[in-house]
Amino acid sequence: QVQLVESGGGLVQAGGSLRLSCAASGSIFSIGAMGWYRQAPGKQRELVATITSGGRTSYTDSVKGRFTISRDNAKKSVYLQMNSLKPEDTAAYYCNADIMPRGGRGMNYWGKGTLVTVSS
Repeated sequence: QVQLVESGGGLVQAGGSLRLSCAASGSIFSIGAMGWYRQAPGKQRELVATITSGGRTSYTDSVKGRFTISRDNAKKSVYLQMNSLKPEDTAAYYCNADIMPRGGRGMNYWGKGTLVTVSS
């Protein structure tokens, strides 16, 4: 079974930093685009950042210059370095990836999320 597992969330003061990690596991042939989404209480899930298999990145405007997405293809992992955190960054952060399992059809997968809380 293909799974995405996030880690690295926690409580941090405004202005601080956190690094989220997400590792894919299972019988995987290839991984395409990977990304991070977040969902704050009472709000819709929103795209934070994406990275293609070739390393091209994109960010939502509110995190540009503060967050950096990266990936390690050998480790089947994607990361989100979050600096200068603000209280409005408080949310559950979800990993997302387009994965082709061995012997199966490509699908879009989600992790279960990791909570980031930024105190003022």
